[in-house]
Amino acid sequence: MTPDTTHGPLITPAGVDKVTNHVSDAVSKGAKVLVGGEKPQLPDPLSGGNFFSPTVLAEATIDMRCFREETFGPLVPLFRFREDDEVVLMANDTEYGLAAYFYTTDLHRAWTIAEQLEYGMIGLNEVAITNEVAPFGGMKQSGLGREQGKYGLEEFLETKYVCMGLNYAS
Repeated sequence: MTPDTTHGPLITPAGVDKVTNHVSDAVSKGAKVLVGGEKPQLPDPLSGGNFFSPTVLAEATIDMRCFREETFGPLVPLFRFREDDEVVLMANDTEYGLAAYFYTTDLHRAWTIAEQLEYGMIGLNEVAITNEVAPFGGMKQSGLGREQGKYGLEEFLETKYVCMGLNYAS
């Protein structure tokens, strides 16, 4: 890879198939491909790899698979909304809750929405949200508990509470 490379391959061919199917499903239901939407044409030896072009879909709706399922690939569906409450309800209307991302310049709005989202990790004006010290994990069907950082270590510890009355000590 060259120093200007920003995206690598998906892990397996099944990952490429899932992204392809999510894009196809969305387009068949009215989404518009703004960027990407297919496997890139790459020279050998990369041509047979598990690559999929970073993809942005406009006019995404809640009846699309990319809304209901975790894609785990380079796909960003854009959903229209009028009010913050509407988009929070929409975002939380899923059985999954690993990560959510949103952008705003309004600090009050940022914290209000972040508190309401039912996701284990929130990217607020940022997409690179994981590192070795940040707790990694989701909510709902995206997992319980956390990996990494001090919260990840808590999975290996047992907490004991001892309350001793000082009036009875001799």
